[in-house]
Amino acid sequence: MPQQIELIATCPMGLEAIVAREIRDLGYSEVTVENGRVRFIGDELAICRANLWLRTADRILVLMGQFKALTFDELFEGTKALAWPDWIPNDAEFPVEGRSHKSQLSSVPACQGIVKKAVVEKMKLRYGTEWFPENGARYVIEIALLGDIATLTIDTTGPSLHKRGYRKLVTEAPLKETMAAAMILLSRWKVDRPLYDPFCGSGTIPIEAAMIGWNIAPGLRRSFPSEAWGNIPRKLWDKARDEAFDAVKDDVPLNIIGSDIDPSAIEVAEAAAKAAGLTKQFQLRVEPVAKARPRGDYGCLITNPPYGERLGEAQDVELALRQLGALTAPMPSWSMFILSPSTQLEHYMNRRADKKRKLFNGRIECNLFQYLGPLPPRKHTDK
Repeated sequence: MPQQIELIATCPMGLEAIVAREIRDLGYSEVTVENGRVRFIGDELAICRANLWLRTADRILVLMGQFKALTFDELFEGTKALAWPDWIPNDAEFPVEGRSHKSQLSSVPACQGIVKKAVVEKMKLRYGTEWFPENGARYVIEIALLGDIATLTIDTTGPSLHKRGYRKLVTEAPLKETMAAAMILLSRWKVDRPLYDPFCGSGTIPIEAAMIGWNIAPGLRRSFPSEAWGNIPRKLWDKARDEAFDAVKDDVPLNIIGSDIDPSAIEVAEAAAKAAGLTKQFQLRVEPVAKARPRGDYGCLITNPPYGERLGEAQDVELALRQLGALTAPMPSWSMFILSPSTQLEHYMNRRADKKRKLFNGRIECNLFQYLGPLPPRKHTDK
């Protein structure tokens, strides 16, 4: 009987419902949405599948325990009471990371030290030794204190899930892969519709769209520290990867185009597309927005226009948004999904958005402005 484990998928604020939907689509129904994270129940295979498949989450954590901790003694005893040796072998490397917000225990280094000491004491009891070499597999423990509640987890993911493995170079302000995937999933774009990004930069939106269109698991080209854990059998990782390879639909035609005025950005995008194995699945071209002419009907324009964070860039941003408004005006059958911190975007688009959703691109508060065009006509099939 597989072990039932409580897991946490962390994510940027505003993406929780999308992450929850992804988890349910993987077949895990016991899902609880919280701020910045989604809890769910799964087995060891769920750890493998979540890391490989979740497009909009940051990390997958094993929840070890949660308790109130107003003092260092309470933190020590609560931590020591947890079943660390069930997960961590006697040769493991087990560093402790921490954060604290609105809690009595505000010194993060002190809390990290207390947790480390408590875990060591618990492991001494199981393994009957006073010293641990820490030269084996890596198990990163996190102590997160929020409102005096301590949450103890072990990170199964390592580097954030937005690091798919195809991004070797970056442009000045790249859109995170997880946010690009979220924009596409929120658009409900389907492969039978054109998709266009007129400010594609390093190509993140077209690449993520192609991966979604072909049902490519985003974690398929990278590794995870939990692959070296003894209590997740290698055969489970092999099963999850085989499942993901079998799910790829590489015969589906795609109509995806990305363009940008900056030739160096397109070079970076082409290198990323090549690394992702997707060089023939979409078009990338150097083209100013003023000259862009998307073809097709019932398409989705999904984009992240420039923000202009530095002095002197406000006029460039205004021009870009004006050109975007002019581009989209004669596209009545298209839907638009534009991520921007601008309070003037609707002015430049010359109409109010049908929906707005607050999202954080890194630390920048943005809105996803959603202009919903008509859906494509249903195709009638002969019986």
